[in-house]
Amino acid sequence: MLRRDVETGSDTIAVPPSKTRQRSAGVHHADEAPPACIKRPMKGLYRRPRQWGCAGNAMLLAFIITVPSMVVFFGARTSAPVVWINAADALRLGSAAPAHDRLLGGLLADGVDEISCHSRYQSASYRRRAGRQPSRYLVSKLRRHEALQRRCGPGTAAYSHAQEQLRSGKRSHAGAGSPACKYLVSISYRGLGNRILAAASAFLYAVLTDRVLLVDPSNEMDELFCEPFPGTTWVLPPDFPLTSYTNFSIATAESHANMVRNKVISTADVVQELPAFAYIHLDHDATGQDKQFYCDEDQRVLRDIQWLVMRTDSYIVPGLFLVMAFQEELAMLFPEPDTVFHHLGRYLFHPNNHVWGLVARYHDAYLAAAHQKVGIQVRVFGREPNSPELLEQITTCAQKEGLLPELHTAGPPAAITPPPAPPRRSKAVLVTSLKGWYYDQLKSMYWEHATVTGEAVGVHQPSHEEYQHFGAKSHDTKAWAEIYLLSLTDVLVTSSSSTFGYVAQGLGGLTPWVMFKPDNGSVVPNPPCGRDVSMEPCFHAPAFYDCRIKEGADPSKILPQVKHCKDVGWGLKLVVPSNT
Repeated sequence: MLRRDVETGSDTIAVPPSKTRQRSAGVHHADEAPPACIKRPMKGLYRRPRQWGCAGNAMLLAFIITVPSMVVFFGARTSAPVVWINAADALRLGSAAPAHDRLLGGLLADGVDEISCHSRYQSASYRRRAGRQPSRYLVSKLRRHEALQRRCGPGTAAYSHAQEQLRSGKRSHAGAGSPACKYLVSISYRGLGNRILAAASAFLYAVLTDRVLLVDPSNEMDELFCEPFPGTTWVLPPDFPLTSYTNFSIATAESHANMVRNKVISTADVVQELPAFAYIHLDHDATGQDKQFYCDEDQRVLRDIQWLVMRTDSYIVPGLFLVMAFQEELAMLFPEPDTVFHHLGRYLFHPNNHVWGLVARYHDAYLAAAHQKVGIQVRVFGREPNSPELLEQITTCAQKEGLLPELHTAGPPAAITPPPAPPRRSKAVLVTSLKGWYYDQLKSMYWEHATVTGEAVGVHQPSHEEYQHFGAKSHDTKAWAEIYLLSLTDVLVTSSSSTFGYVAQGLGGLTPWVMFKPDNGSVVPNPPCGRDVSMEPCFHAPAFYDCRIKEGADPSKILPQVKHCKDVGWGLKLVVPSNT
């Protein structure tokens, strides 16, 4: 069952959308003029369009004024989705409301079989905020890249030829120019959040360098997500010639840094023979020479190598912004630099049908009817004891920032004046954590004590696995469903340095409140949290080096849109320059 919720005041009318799901009724802004009193279809109120004239509008207005707080269902069925609007907006339904943007401003190509991937086109109807609009240049670039994936991807003659070249180990000459089809293989490892951020980073690098992206299917990367590219696959086939690629490490002889160090390749602008492939090591233990990857001289030699294999557990996108050769293109792709993962994440990562079923059922059962959905992501490690200090940090942050109401904690319950008669505002709190203790405590607090605002607060947690199960399919399935549910909330509180939270905030277009990590685990930080500078993930392992002057430097001083993260002081984050 699909459901669309819109923030309301105290008066609401529940209206089923029209028969076509993608054309469900939207909500007009309050500053728009009411429609002229002419006959026009009233989409959204009935299952068939109907002509309404002045008399019909007058009758509707009289009904709304007479019964402002009633919840009315026009021809509703239990299986029909519900669209919540406030009474004032109902007056403006005489003009056709805009449909949900199922293509996300052109990010998604139309015409993909919806049966194979329900979430691809349905997810927009679950979001109260439309999300930021992609640039026209990004949209056109994505369509061109999809064509490249189809032309050169697995199953094509070009891919078979490139495989043979790789299998033979045949070297090529740099002076011959770039091959017509080039490839980037992204190794998948570590936690799900790391894998998603690594794949998004690899995709952007593939787009910038006109390479086909192929994702290592390890750790359920081929099972948790729908195929993002229409008409082809992004999954690396099992007959890939480099059979040991998942074991590549900092010591691999074919790594870009080792080949430069051993003079197998040169970053100088000279004619040279190039290897059949190069390994890019950008893991947490990468050396300064590995991080020369972010320099223009190294990019110049890498661009003509047909096969690249990349390992990273980080969101390396801020590093790509520091490559001068990419800066003009990146500025056209992302005029708003704080939207990179927001756009790439929504483009690439669609839950498969099983995961989407978990998301949709839970959302409809526990979250959809609330006036506001509050996400709280609590990152704890399996063997850490339950922490009353962390619980206090969560509640203090949420209440001080106005995300959750304070509680009546003094005096007997009978002494508390009951709230006004309905309608009452409600909040649904979604807690995600490996531990169930924090959810239990929050739920008891808001059950046993009345809120000072009279709001009704429900607390929910889909699962608590107690510790992280790396590589376990059932664990990753639940984790992906919970990340996506967090992205559907209206406001979000996250734990510092958590890739789980990074993915959720980016997909949802949410700038979160980040809970600061205390220096002493027994002391609640003051302040307990702060609003992040952008919704972009933090790059935890940047290079502190200026390629132009070949000296150590603080990269946050090089570009105005690259700044240090609030949660990881040495990390880098993309921001809107005016917000710095």
